[in-house]
Amino acid sequence: MSSLYLHIPFCSRKCPYCDFFSEVGTQQKINNYVELLNRNIKILRQHNLDSPPFETIFFGGGTPSLLSIQQIKSILHNIQQNFGIESTAEITLEANPGTIDLDKLQGYRQAGINRLSLGIQSLDDQNLQLLGRIHSAKQAQESIVAARAAGFDNLSLDLIFALPNQCLSALEHDVSALLDFNPEHISLYGLSFEEGTEFFSRLKSGKITVCEESLYADQYLLLHEKLVAAGYDHYEISNFSRPGKRCQHNQVYWQRGNCLAVGVGSHGFDEQEWGTRWHTPTDMKRYEELLLQGRDPAELLETYEHYGAMKEYVYLGLRTRDGINLRKFEQKFGGQYDQVFAAAIHKTRQYIQTDEDHSRFNIKGWLIYDHLISSYL
Repeated sequence: MSSLYLHIPFCSRKCPYCDFFSEVGTQQKINNYVELLNRNIKILRQHNLDSPPFETIFFGGGTPSLLSIQQIKSILHNIQQNFGIESTAEITLEANPGTIDLDKLQGYRQAGINRLSLGIQSLDDQNLQLLGRIHSAKQAQESIVAARAAGFDNLSLDLIFALPNQCLSALEHDVSALLDFNPEHISLYGLSFEEGTEFFSRLKSGKITVCEESLYADQYLLLHEKLVAAGYDHYEISNFSRPGKRCQHNQVYWQRGNCLAVGVGSHGFDEQEWGTRWHTPTDMKRYEELLLQGRDPAELLETYEHYGAMKEYVYLGLRTRDGINLRKFEQKFGGQYDQVFAAAIHKTRQYIQTDEDHSRFNIKGWLIYDHLISSYL
């Protein structure tokens, strides 16, 4: 599968928990960036002449919904002219309530966006204020209704859990409110305190507390049970979908598939040989200077050797419910999975489910994934 990721590094306001590369964007900055992004796409094509038409495209950020309808149209037109876009391509745009309305969503849909990922995060005003979101619960609900009215039938909603002082009943109420809108996809994220964020500073100064591990586990299991009971496929640690509605773009990541990338802070991957990973540094001035010179702003991040590729394949595969396809592993790497990783498998055996063709972590294994996966690395 051929995929493209575009990073839009602008927000109306920086959220205190976010460690993704983004900045508050003026209209002039955004306009200038879109012009640079279109240059980036053309230069990328020159270095990837054999790339087939894209089957998935993902506008991530930041807040891509700060871009106008015309800007989204111009970018998609540029992609079509340079690479081509398959008629059945999944084209996702991340959007935040407070930056969209019905007219804008209708324009995005007409431009070619067919999957919308809404950063709801919570349907409780107190939670939204804590998280520093620019929208209210009412605006979040209105944005979902508007997305449906605009014709989006592939809708993903984000929810953050493990908030300070959040009890199980409050979380259950929040996710029940989300389920009332019957989204095709739900992404759940436990609140983390990453170095360099405002929340990290608050944590260090004692102004905010982290969710206890036992409560975190209870919340995660509650979400799993409630969403599976509602008919969702828990297909990746943080992601749930209706049948046939998995995020195709993200599955490319988890399967180590080809993904080109443009934009400051973006990452791309070439699966040839054992794999090569590229990134564009988070330096807007450098990005502009190189593109105006007609140069590719991406830099080599890592070239994988055989064993490194196997480790990353397992690291990513065990995040998913499909887990490791044993036959595909042997075909791809020329070795048997249960032999190459025998020691790690033995060490984590109580958290593993295995059938004839697959090996995967169970739900309790996902709870301590970071701890377990270290045995494979």
